[in-house]
Amino acid sequence: MNPKDVLGRQGEQLAVDHLQRAGLRILDRNWRCAEGEVDIVAAERRTLVICEVKTRSGVRYGTPLEAITRQKRNRLRRLAIRWVVAHGVLFDEIRVDVIGVLRAESGGFTVEHVRGVG
Repeated sequence: MNPKDVLGRQGEQLAVDHLQRAGLRILDRNWRCAEGEVDIVAAERRTLVICEVKTRSGVRYGTPLEAITRQKRNRLRRLAIRWVVAHGVLFDEIRVDVIGVLRAESGGFTVEHVRGVG
């Protein structure tokens, strides 16, 4: 596995840990359909949370959160509907969150969670 993939997996696991500590229930990870992939599907009470995780080793090309475009947010909303239809589960609300994970030069990580981006 190449270093970028290893970093991405680390970031996703840190994001899962963060969400669980915040009280969310993880329903699915790396769910795929013909239209794309959702990194994390979670539930916060009666709200379905579709979570995109971006992990970076530096900010040379921008912060992890800057990588989430309007098009990406719109696609995540469409994928949320696909997930609900595929699983037959009803929620009162659907929310799209983004988690940015940044590896510091020291080797540690910072995790930034932005709720309701789309």
